[in-house]
Amino acid sequence: MDYSQLKKDLEGLYITIPTLFNDPDMSINEDGIRQHVSFLKSNGINRQNAVLLAGGAAGDFSTMSFEERVRVAGIVKEAAGDIPVAVGAQTTSTMELQRLAQAAEEIGASFIQVSCPFYFNHTQDDFYEHILAVSRSAKIGLIIYNTFWTSAEVSFGMVERLIEIPQVVGLKWATKRSVAMEFEDVVQTFSSKLTVIDNDLLFPISHMLGAKAFEVHLCNHWPEWGVKLLATLEAGDYKQVELDMIKEALPYYRLWKKIEQTYTVGDGFVDKLCMELIGLPSSRCRPPTRDIREQYREEARQMLIQCGTPRVIAA
Repeated sequence: MDYSQLKKDLEGLYITIPTLFNDPDMSINEDGIRQHVSFLKSNGINRQNAVLLAGGAAGDFSTMSFEERVRVAGIVKEAAGDIPVAVGAQTTSTMELQRLAQAAEEIGASFIQVSCPFYFNHTQDDFYEHILAVSRSAKIGLIIYNTFWTSAEVSFGMVERLIEIPQVVGLKWATKRSVAMEFEDVVQTFSSKLTVIDNDLLFPISHMLGAKAFEVHLCNHWPEWGVKLLATLEAGDYKQVELDMIKEALPYYRLWKKIEQTYTVGDGFVDKLCMELIGLPSSRCRPPTRDIREQYREEARQMLIQCGTPRVIAA
């Protein structure tokens, strides 16, 4: 396995694909997922600029069985063609993580995304052995995701240890903001050793410090936005990047925050509603996240129009 090439393949847009369900039984909408990936490919997303994440948080991994997670990953991989695919592999069980890695390798995925196990506040050594075990189970790239809001935080020292494992090719990085500049410190230190994925929306800063990949929810309904983002970053026009973020991305994230503060909590629900509003297949998230579509449909529509989103369907 050429892990240096996997680091290169991970660069660009990191697009977390929502898992779509059928109403009312909440079974997986396989055709809907295929149509969504086809839409992305038809509007500028390709192997040179993107990786697709199947079954991440926005993909409802926490509400799916092992078999469903593998099936969704297989659907995304099949539809993606030559676009690299990462499989969400967050789990509380090291044995299940090993099975997920093996399944991801079998379907031809390039990466799995791994976080420190949640529920228990595991130690750093627990997490290190969790990653070491999966590195011995499958020949697949490992993306370490610092989900500090649900589990133990990945420390600077832990990153130093993990990068010694050859299969660790990516670091999906977000931190609690403080005066110690933890986000900048890690990006600057480790971006020459693995591919850093900015999960904190600090794109101008992280790109200047060497990050090569960027999580972009907006691409699910506006893929051209991500293509433009990459071009503007590569041109070094960081002022324009930030202006575009304020005008085109901030309203999306403001709506997400409002829904989480006043109605329901989860991930992917705004993506799915925005997809519906441009004519793509969509659905609610599985419970316990509540269905937001009726209550927030018109507000989301106006938000998309305000941002200049193409293809918005009239009310």
